[in-house]
Amino acid sequence: MPRQRHHPVKNTALREAIAAAGKPYTHIAKTINAVGAETGQGMYYDPAAIAHWLSGTIPASAAVPVIVEAFARLLGRDLAAHDLGWPHNEAAPENPWECDPMTWVTRLGRDDMLNRRSLLSAGLYSLAALNLPPALLTTVDRPGQPRQAGDSDAERIRVMSSQFSAADDLFGGGHARTAVLAYLVHEVGPLLQGTTGQARPALFSAASQMTYLAAFMASDAGDSPGLAQNYYIQAARLAQEAGDPVAKATALRGLAVQAVELGHPARAVDLAEAAASTLRGGGPLRVRAWMAGMCAEAHAANGNPKAALTALRQAETDVERADSVPESQWTGAYRRAALEHQTGMTLAHLADLPAAQRHLIDSNRARRTVERRSRALITCRLADLQVRQRHPDEAAATILQLRADLPLLTSGRVKTELGRLRASWVPARSNPTVDEADRLIASLSDR
Repeated sequence: MPRQRHHPVKNTALREAIAAAGKPYTHIAKTINAVGAETGQGMYYDPAAIAHWLSGTIPASAAVPVIVEAFARLLGRDLAAHDLGWPHNEAAPENPWECDPMTWVTRLGRDDMLNRRSLLSAGLYSLAALNLPPALLTTVDRPGQPRQAGDSDAERIRVMSSQFSAADDLFGGGHARTAVLAYLVHEVGPLLQGTTGQARPALFSAASQMTYLAAFMASDAGDSPGLAQNYYIQAARLAQEAGDPVAKATALRGLAVQAVELGHPARAVDLAEAAASTLRGGGPLRVRAWMAGMCAEAHAANGNPKAALTALRQAETDVERADSVPESQWTGAYRRAALEHQTGMTLAHLADLPAAQRHLIDSNRARRTVERRSRALITCRLADLQVRQRHPDEAAATILQLRADLPLLTSGRVKTELGRLRASWVPARSNPTVDEADRLIASLSDR
């Protein structure tokens, strides 16, 4: 519980929030610093800072949204600055479900390319932003002269998305990300301004696909999760405007993946179920299987094995029944390899580590050569399972299989997984195989 104070409390709203959290100052400060790290800010607060705030001191403007988000996570409800006794903060992030989605994407892309400080608020991952509006905004009136855009323009965007996506899986999300953003801002954005006619839905659908790719690459590159979150939300809104349920479900699934990876499984369940429900009126079986697999992983992370295994069986049934060629669908090319990966992750959340390991091995065996980043990420997760089963030498040997692939990848997710492995096998570094793998990872971090 919070420690006793020796100075008068002037900020009673903050005191009530601390009491409701029921956590010591050290835990609260750690949560604030963790949220700050997500935005890329070098933020450090200790219990003394919290005591100063209780005495009436107001934090720096840029820090207030971070502190508000930290308390929102501690309390499990949405908050604003005034709920903590502070005035409205101009640095507070905007609601990403409001205003024109393409204007959002254009501004995000421009700021992202220039690494502007305005991205600090856009880069704040927000639980409040995961509250889906009852009905996503549909048609938005856009000023400007109608463009002579047609189906050929939409096809060009789709093809470029496919090309950039292939490069992403070969080299990781950190490679060519600026090129994707430039294409979004300078090529896609202008086409959508004032667009009317029969080609309008196809253009917005293609723009949603490209925006989803920008989100996925930002997430894989290890940039602030709030930035990827904002791209995913705009991808969902553009898909809604296009009347494209597959693109909308794909974007919502991206938000669910983020929520699982960042430790918010209950929110992940809501998002995964929303993605699946988008396709309940129809849609390709292969894509529905992809959504069911995400539901399985989210339910497992949230501690609901019955719901997880039910969703997993549905995903397997849909994959077996699917008659489309995986590569004909841009949404993940969901094949047996992907299902094996999701099965492995679901079982890992359910603590069945030996079975999870078998499925990850099967997933990698079914992977194509061009899926370098996916194969590396799954290999890292497989090694993690082996360490957790007290086989660090096997984990090290697993990582050494990536000796040729790792130098070619620019992936924050892979780098994070490798960092966790190094920390987990410290007691076994005297083992020659572990030492060799450890030196390989260390050499990559020095690049």
